[in-house]
Amino acid sequence: MPRSTTARPLIRTVAAASGVVFLLVGLAGFIPGITTNYDQMSFAGHESEAMLLGVFQVSILHNIVHLLYGVAGLALARTVSGARLFLVGGGAVYALLWLYGLVVDHESGANFVPLNNADNWLHLALAVGMVGLGLALSRDARRD
Repeated sequence: MPRSTTARPLIRTVAAASGVVFLLVGLAGFIPGITTNYDQMSFAGHESEAMLLGVFQVSILHNIVHLLYGVAGLALARTVSGARLFLVGGGAVYALLWLYGLVVDHESGANFVPLNNADNWLHLALAVGMVGLGLALSRDARRD
């Protein structure tokens, strides 16, 4: 069956959905209960003891970055090229963040994000997923 010319390419939908998830994660980082040790959250740095879902170390800066990523995802999802840029470029940023998390001393001032082992492995999964989806779905969008 021919595809409707008004149908939204899947890559745009995936980028927009990813943007919404990043917005929700950024907001959740500011909600006591969803974020444990909320009263020990710092603006940035490894001293922040706040843990999103009790697992992922977060700070105010970390949450703001998630919110900005979400806004970027929604804005870039308006076009196929923008959606590809968000997924592939954003995934590449997460790959770099994963590598950074592997080499930085988690107890040092260089761990400004902050990162822990759970964050590191989530960043790897995000990198692989976002880049993979961005590349695969941009091929599909070109065929359409």
